[in-house]
This record gives sequence, C-alpha cells and structure tokens, in this order.
Amino acid sequence: MAGPIIRSSNLQFFLARAEQARTEAEAATLDHVRERCRRSEAAWTVLADKARRSEQLRIEEAKRKAETAAAIDDGDEA
Repeated sequence: MAGPIIRSSNLQFFLARAEQARTEAEAATLDHVRERCRRSEAAWTVLADKARRSEQLRIEEAKRKAETAAAIDDGDEA
C-alpha cells in the first residue's frame, strides 16, 4: 500500500506553523533567533507545498482510475 495520504488538515497545520514562524521572525530582536525562525518558516512552507502537490496527485490518480474503470465497464457491456 502507498504511503500516508496528506490531508487538507495537515496542509492547514503546515501553513499555520509557517505563519507562526513568520510572526516570530518579525518579532525577534536577536539576529540568530530571527534567522532560525526564517529557516523554520521555509521548512514548513516546503512541507505545505509538498502536501498540496501530493493531494493534487492523489485527486488526479483517483480520477484516472475512475476513468479506467468506466472504460472497462463500457467494454464489458458491449
């Protein structure tokens, strides 16, 4: 079986963490803390992008399978 499916709730979690890191970076007074927060934001953003792409691929694959099943069913009825 394939790996875990990334749900929109995970996407929302990743986006929320990226926003939190961005807010913390803006509020940081120390350079190294600000940079750490920016790295964290970048990492969460990458995870969100991957989740978005994974969900889109899952939808496309489900559509392809449904079309294939429909074509097979049409062939059986002929």
